[in-house]
Order: sequence, then C-alpha cells, then structure tokens
Amino acid sequence: RRGRPARPKEPGFSAAAGPPANLQPAPPPPGAAPLCRPRNLAVNSAQPSAVAMGTVAIYSLFIINKSGGLIYYKDYGSAGRMDTNDSLRLASLWHSMHAISQQLSPTTGCTGIDLLQAHNFDLHCFQSLTGTKFFVVCETGAQNMEILLKTIYELYTEFVLKNPFYEMEMPIRCELFDLNLAQVIQKDRVALLGR
Repeated sequence: RRGRPARPKEPGFSAAAGPPANLQPAPPPPGAAPLCRPRNLAVNSAQPSAVAMGTVAIYSLFIINKSGGLIYYKDYGSAGRMDTNDSLRLASLWHSMHAISQQLSPTTGCTGIDLLQAHNFDLHCFQSLTGTKFFVVCETGAQNMEILLKTIYELYTEFVLKNPFYEMEMPIRCELFDLNLAQVIQKDRVALLGR
C-alpha cells in the first residue's frame, strides 16, 4: 500500500494461524443438565479493564442483521480505538462463531453463544426470533446484561422497526433510537456505579 503507513501487528491470533491453544470451554457444573450453549470461553486479552479506563460496565454495542452484516455500532469505552473496517470484521466474526456454536452443539435446539468471558471483558449476546443479534462488550462480571440487551431490543422494535423510513437489514440511522439508547446506557452506568 502506497501512501499509508503499515499498521503494527496487534496481539491475538490471525485467521491463518488459527485460535490460540488456550481457547477451551469451561466444564459444566457437577450434576447440571447438558448445556447447548458454551457459557465460558477463556480468552487472553491485553485490553485494559473498565475500572482502569475510568468507565463503568459497557465498552461497546453491536447489532448484526440475520445475514451477518453490521447494522449498528456504538463505542462507549474506547473512543477512536476501532475503525469501521475493524467493527465490520468483528461483527462478521461473531456472527460466524455464533452459527458454528449452533452446529457444534451436542444437543438439539441450541441457539448459539450467550456469553463469552475473556480475561478483561465479557461479551453478552441476545438473538431475536428474527435472527438479529445484539451483543455488548462489557467489563468482566457485569451484572444484568441480559436485561440490558432485551431493553435495547425493545428500543430497536419501538424506534427502528416502527420507523416508516427504515429499510429492513440496512444500517440504523434513527435519532430517536440513539437518544433513548443513550438514556438506557447512562441509567445502566449510574446503577453500576452505586454497587
């Protein structure tokens, strides 16, 4: 590439090298019924924790359509760190991992990964009946993320799907959705500050 400096290699793994050897699902608790969804995937990460960054709970929010395209992305904890191409790549990767987990499940009726736990962050996912996925990257151990994701889904149905100018599966550009989402995220942060 001419005219653009080469981007330094980031820690992690590439598609050619494959995932690191330490990517192992956590065993189910003794006596528990078999789970179709992996609850914990241990991943090493060099990302700073939310407390060190001076923010609480939520780093970013992604909404992916049923075909794996990123239709909404909002960064809350690491402004300017991820460009558009990186967010598109990450959304596509999560969509693929979600689909693969459904196929690898030893039980029928698996709906995919709900939670991915890494060393310095958790990734919570909610999939609607139409296949739209909502996932939030947050600090480890953040509580009530499932409730937050369902609230975001309700905002999506109220302000995006009922918008007569919105075309299905296209990027979300709706001011009312953005305003109400900001209020919900702010309430969640205030609630987490008091814990």
